[in-house]
Amino acid sequence: MAKPKNALYYEPSRALRSAFPDHWLLETDDYDFDVRDFAEAGHCCLNDLPGLHIRRTTDWHQYCDHSYDSLEDGWQEVEWQGHRMTLLTTGMYSDSCRSTRRFLLAPSDVVGREFFETVGRWSNEIRSEVLVFDNGHWSKSENLYDSIKGTTLDDLVLPAALKDEVRENVRSFFGAEKTYDRYKLPWKRGLLFLGPPGNGKTHMIKGLANELDVPCLYVRSFSSWHYTPHQNISSAFKRARESAPCLFVLEDLDSLIDDRNRSYFLNEMDGFYSNHGILTVATTNHPERVDPAILDRPSRFDRKFMFTLPEQCERFRYLALQNEGLEPSLRLTEHGLDLAAHHTAGFSFAYLKELILSSMMAWIREEGRRPMDEVCRCRSRRWLVR
Repeated sequence: MAKPKNALYYEPSRALRSAFPDHWLLETDDYDFDVRDFAEAGHCCLNDLPGLHIRRTTDWHQYCDHSYDSLEDGWQEVEWQGHRMTLLTTGMYSDSCRSTRRFLLAPSDVVGREFFETVGRWSNEIRSEVLVFDNGHWSKSENLYDSIKGTTLDDLVLPAALKDEVRENVRSFFGAEKTYDRYKLPWKRGLLFLGPPGNGKTHMIKGLANELDVPCLYVRSFSSWHYTPHQNISSAFKRARESAPCLFVLEDLDSLIDDRNRSYFLNEMDGFYSNHGILTVATTNHPERVDPAILDRPSRFDRKFMFTLPEQCERFRYLALQNEGLEPSLRLTEHGLDLAAHHTAGFSFAYLKELILSSMMAWIREEGRRPMDEVCRCRSRRWLVR
């Protein structure tokens, strides 16, 4: 194992060419050549070759709450559009990161290359998913997509002017490509949502993504074991450009950008690339941690929207909205809603939600001996004292 990685792959490549001289051999480590998902979607048939050992590992997916198998090494047969091909998957681990290499034996270079390109194009399509960038590569998240589809701006409580202005900025951008071109303006924009946590920034992004008929790409981190932050930033923006027009989400910007990667990020935002059709929406709970070169230069984030702690009228609307979804015996009265909104100055929407939940649990533990109004009032006072 002291040989370089490329040298270790030389032997199987040479052996395959020697053993199958009448076949065309394609060798790739491209992450988008995902034949398993392509087959599971019904676009080809993929079966283990009988009589040969297939090595798989099983892992637990904590976010999806299920286990999944990964092919580590093995031979499989591919049937696609009347053609039979053989696929060898192998790989190795280096610095806690697995490098996978696939060898495809096809009847001709035309068939093999067409199959490779078809799988790659299919893998790059964004269907009922959200693309998430983490640990140096993009993956598709159906869970995040489902969460977005369950989020609307109708149940987002914000000052009406703020919600309407953000909505109009986003809608007008995606409908104005010809106008931008007519006046020779770059068709790109950046919006920055600022403010303390729990006040609607993430809800706003999910609601916008649900309303828009464009792909949504979400960056979780620019760090990884296998690639440098510069490479990861380049990969993330490259995919956004390929997916444009799109919504490009950078949540918790202050944790994504630091002194090591700032200059590269700035170049990707407004350097040599046009970023045509990309609406970048970033959030931060800590604007004081964001470099002024990012925060204050209009060509990077043209508009900044402050999501502040809710006023009493907004707290009342939010509590009333939450109240509607409760069982009748757990609901606050109109007077109870008024008191709760009055006594929760300084609460974020997230804290208001937790107040309702903790009051419900206290009421259930007490088996309803006290009215919900009284339970909620006591809980809010206790939190204020803390």
